[in-house]
Amino acid sequence: MSRLRFGVFLAPFHKPGQNPTLALRRDLELIEHLDALDYDEVWIGEHHSAGSEIIASPEIFIAAAAERTRRIKLGTGVTSIAYHNPLWVADRMVMLDHLTRGRAMLGCGPGSLPTDSSMIGLDPTETRELLGENLDIIMRLLRGESVTRRTKTHNLVDAQLQLRPYTDPCFDVAVAAVASPTGPRMAGQHGIGLLSIGATLTPDGFDALAHHWNVVEERAAHFGQPTPDRAGWRLVGLMHIAETREQAYHEVEYGIEHWFTYFQKVAAFPQMDVGGSADVRGMIDFINEAGIGAIGTVEDAKAQVQKLVDQSGGFGAFLLLGHEWANPQATKRSFELIAQRVFPEFQGQAQSTLAAKDRATGSREALARTQLAAVEHMIKKYEQEKTTNA
Repeated sequence: MSRLRFGVFLAPFHKPGQNPTLALRRDLELIEHLDALDYDEVWIGEHHSAGSEIIASPEIFIAAAAERTRRIKLGTGVTSIAYHNPLWVADRMVMLDHLTRGRAMLGCGPGSLPTDSSMIGLDPTETRELLGENLDIIMRLLRGESVTRRTKTHNLVDAQLQLRPYTDPCFDVAVAAVASPTGPRMAGQHGIGLLSIGATLTPDGFDALAHHWNVVEERAAHFGQPTPDRAGWRLVGLMHIAETREQAYHEVEYGIEHWFTYFQKVAAFPQMDVGGSADVRGMIDFINEAGIGAIGTVEDAKAQVQKLVDQSGGFGAFLLLGHEWANPQATKRSFELIAQRVFPEFQGQAQSTLAAKDRATGSREALARTQLAAVEHMIKKYEQEKTTNA
């Protein structure tokens, strides 16, 4: 891949008990910051319970963010399509595609929190079965087909979209995967992108990366889809970067404990149970030592991305999992350092300026002599002119 895209996967993870209005405002301001830093995309989660992931409708949030940004693409990360009528999911996304002038993306998943699905009478097995069924309906609708179909939750009768997407032929669609091959199978079957959310959060997720893409290619061939493009593969990972490792460690003491506690004791989502120590320093060390993220310097961030490139065989976008390990100012600075120092390494922009510096360094001594000679020449010429004119 010649240019790796960078983005953010924003659940978000807010500590319960704080002002939710201000937390949502902070999320919008972060997206404005990412847009100014030239991040390529941001994906917004859908959750309805457990107190930390407080965005209920990524589509509404994207509409607000689109009016505050210029070029960054905005995706649902993910729409829990088992919870919704698939006709309305497709219809809302087409409208967002028009409102954003082609910056909207649809991420699909079964819904990660059982505390969400239980409120509408669905268990995790049912939501996963509905994911496959509803995704098939959504893709047919987006292709302009008429669909008649009864699912466990909805009855569609000659259902079709009244608008075509703004993006020709369609906006980006991706399906989420943690560790199992279910997401890769659907991505290959429908010829859509893959969101590997568990790329680094578990050993299984990291080890499964190369296999995931093999599954995508095998399923694509089975269903007669074009050869999948790795540009549509997005890997989600963890980072917090500062000028020094000591500073990064100090900054994440602000909020990393809440993040660990949420996955270990609150969210019934065992695929994301990151384990680790019970004390804050142990949590920080675990992120680095287990290889699931990078808390440290720009060089640590580069090494983590390169490790993922090597393990996967290549992918299209690296998405930083949004968190509030550090305070808002330090968090924004981390994103800024990554944009300034990590992007160029993987987007073909670093080597040209480094090569120019090396060329200038190698020729400096000889060229400096010519500069001095030129100055000496002009001094002598001036002295001659004064003598001639006297």
